[in-house]
Parts: sequence; structure tokens; C-alpha cells
Amino acid sequence: MANAKKELEKKMLIKKTVNMMNKQIQKLEEQKQVYIEAGKQAKQRGLSAQYNLALSGLKMTLVQQKRVYEMKLNFEITSQMKDMTQMTSQFLQGMSSLSKDMMKITKEKDFLKVQSQFNEAMMGVEMQTEQIENFMDETESAFSTVSSGGSAAEDKELEAIFANAAADDAVENMIDKELAELKKKIDSGI
Repeated sequence: MANAKKELEKKMLIKKTVNMMNKQIQKLEEQKQVYIEAGKQAKQRGLSAQYNLALSGLKMTLVQQKRVYEMKLNFEITSQMKDMTQMTSQFLQGMSSLSKDMMKITKEKDFLKVQSQFNEAMMGVEMQTEQIENFMDETESAFSTVSSGGSAAEDKELEAIFANAAADDAVENMIDKELAELKKKIDSGI
């Protein structure tokens, strides 16, 4: 708030100074016209002392007018330079702020850290896969130990049961096939 007030006061001072210079230029322009008229009158009347005085006043007025123009131009250029410097300063502050934000964002996204975390996760998956394979191997081994615990006679009986079951399936398949053929013959009217 105090900064804004100071800036406003500075802008008002600049404007006041430019206005003052413009008034001075106008005043000198009026003075120049007075000396020109006085010099013209003195020349017409043959008054050389008054003519020389009017001429000296005109020269002095022209020098002052030139100085005020130069001062005004310098002041306006300097004011513009100040505005440009202030804008540049704000630009640099903005760029600095953006750069800091960008640095913060890129630091937060540490690819090496993410890659390390990914590698760690993949190692965990591999270890878990190995543990599952080991578990499956051990359970298969345990089942084969349990199943191989019988005598040779028991194994032969079990094999016969499997063979009889397979033969029964074959007989059933044959019967189903013959029934399908008979049904076809009946349907076709033979």
C-alpha cells in the first residue's frame, strides 16, 4: 500500500514537472513575441538602442527556450527509461519466480528416484515369483511323496481302476455313436 502511494506520488511529480516545463515554454513563446514586436517597432521608429535591447532579449529568450526544450526532452526520455527499467525489473522478478517454480517442479520429479523405486518394485515381483515357484515345487514334491507311499500291489490296483474307467468311457462313447447312427437311419426313413 505504501509502495503504491509512493509510486503515485512519483508519477504526479513527473506530470507536474512536465506541465511546469510546458508552461515555461509557453511563457517564453509569449515573451519571444513581445521582443519581436518591440524590435519591429524600434526598427520602424529608428530607435537603435531599443532595437538592440529587444534583439538581446529575443536572443536570451531563444536560448532559454532551447534549454527548456532540452530539459523537457531529457526529463521525458529519463522518465521513459525509468519506466523501461522498472518493467525490466518486474520482468526479471517474474522470470526468477517462474524459474524457481520450474526448478521446484523438476526437483520433485526426480527420475533417478522414480527409476530406483521401479527397480525395487520389479525385484520384489521377481522375488515373489520365485517364492511361488518354490512353493509349487515343494507342494508337488509333497504330493508325490504322499502318493508314492503305497506298495507295488496297491499301485497295480490303482492302475487297473484307471484302465477300467478309460475302457468304460470308450464303451460309452461307442454306444453313443451307434445310437446316433440309428437315430439318423430312423429319421431318414431307411
